Amino acid sequence: MDKWIGALVAVAVLAVVAWLMVRSWRRRAKRDSVLSAYPVPAVRGEIELEAEVLYVATTPAGEPLERLAVQGLAFRGAGRIEVMPEGVALRIAGEPVSFIPADRVAGAETASYAIDRGVEPEGLIALSWIAATNDEPEGAAPRVDSYLRARYPGDQARILRAIHDIAAAPAAPRPEQHESEASDD
Repeated sequence: MDKWIGALVAVAVLAVVAWLMVRSWRRRAKRDSVLSAYPVPAVRGEIELEAEVLYVATTPAGEPLERLAVQGLAFRGAGRIEVMPEGVALRIAGEPVSFIPADRVAGAETASYAIDRGVEPEGLIALSWIAATNDEPEGAAPRVDSYLRARYPGDQARILRAIHDIAAAPAAPRPEQHESEASDD
């Protein structure tokens, strides 16, 4: 009889844990339902870089341990990254294509960890971009980081360089217009 009681308690504990996990994921998905990538443009230029990657997660910028449930980027998986003049396309297995226009790409850098993935120092690529939103004004769109791991040696440097080449550079402040100090002599 004691065996049955222990088994029932174990089953009850596992059922509660599973229910809490499902409830937590549903809340997260509801919270993040306003976030998305952008529509894939109908006309695209030539692909400058294509590489196989492991997609790890998308998180709020600077918070690598807080997963976002962005549509098309909610689950980890094998995929491909395509960098073109118009932006970056992420093709994750089993998910719709996620596109990030070049003017929404903030940059890319290396990282060592993200939610559910720790690697050697600087073994991940953190692609920083501005997410599309359904309900917020244009200026309030959140910045997010999508973490990728290059599948083959050497691809990480190529991916970082290609992203830096298309990333939207912030406008540099220009000095006020003054007469030139150079003489006409």
